[in-house]
Amino acid sequence: MLKLKKYKDFDWILVAAAVAIYALGLLFLFSATYPYNTDYVFKQIVWLLFGILIFMAVVNMNYRKVVGVANIFYFLTVFLLLAVLAFGSKRLGAQRWLTIGSFNIQPSEFAKIFVMLSLVQYLTGSKGQRALKNIFIALGITILPFVLILKEPDLGTALMLVPILFILLYTWGAPIKYLVSMVACGILLCPLGWFFLKDYQKDRLLVFMDPGIDPLGAGYTIIQSRIAIGSGGLFGKGWLSGTQNQLNFLSERHTDFIFSVAGEEWGFLGGLVVLALYYILIKRAFNIAEKTDDPCGRLLAVGIATMIGIQVVVNLSMTMGFMPVVGLPLPFMSYGGSSLLVTIAAIGLLESIAIHR
Repeated sequence: MLKLKKYKDFDWILVAAAVAIYALGLLFLFSATYPYNTDYVFKQIVWLLFGILIFMAVVNMNYRKVVGVANIFYFLTVFLLLAVLAFGSKRLGAQRWLTIGSFNIQPSEFAKIFVMLSLVQYLTGSKGQRALKNIFIALGITILPFVLILKEPDLGTALMLVPILFILLYTWGAPIKYLVSMVACGILLCPLGWFFLKDYQKDRLLVFMDPGIDPLGAGYTIIQSRIAIGSGGLFGKGWLSGTQNQLNFLSERHTDFIFSVAGEEWGFLGGLVVLALYYILIKRAFNIAEKTDDPCGRLLAVGIATMIGIQVVVNLSMTMGFMPVVGLPLPFMSYGGSSLLVTIAAIGLLESIAIHR
């Protein structure tokens, strides 16, 4: 009876939305890899089984204890990112993965949640002080992993750390004038960033402005993605019936561009279903943040909602041509064990906050 009482605040709607998104993702993943590489589906299910174990462990652990050992996670992140740069496996010109047997782990994915935990630990431990020094220390916590991820290179994941930092600082209560000054400095320094980008990253920015300047090169993926989504119409062409998908016109359709498969096969209405499920998921995360009186739980819940929400917005905008291609997976849907484990762990932390608040 006591155990059941412990779970009375468990957010079943949050979990139901996550399960529904994952189930749809498996359907799209099967279609994207059919009929040649359907073992991706099997691997994604294996990752889910690992994720369920992590979820159960995190839910039954007080989130404050997880935040309390955030320093360990932070140093583990830095170690793994250095290991990737030293002897990680290369793919498509990027060195982002550590190979373990037949599986690949992407440490930069874990960096998103581990850096967030470190920021939450530091900000909640600053005893209510909102001094400029605290903001610079939080910035310093973020910069090292940011630079290491940028070196891989993985611009999209590195940039993910920026909104997480700013939203956490805002929620924590940092003076708006400091945050505005930081944003202004960042905008002024943006032109200098051009000189630090790799050639393919520059090409992606240029084809975002005009995909037609390189339709068979850097602009190919986004052009085909827009054709696929547009050709889906209102109801789509049907599961396993997308021509852009099945005829291999879509690149990276099982990972970053899986929403292109959804748009082509399930159409505008199918896309709305996906968007509605993500809306429910993110809204429930913010609801958990609103209901807790603990500053640590509130910061963590807002950080997780931001992490998932920004990824969804950037990925969907990228596949539809509203943002440059930056290589961010769609949570719960894109193939990738590291992304899936991180997102499941994040949902587990949200449930821990709901239960232990």
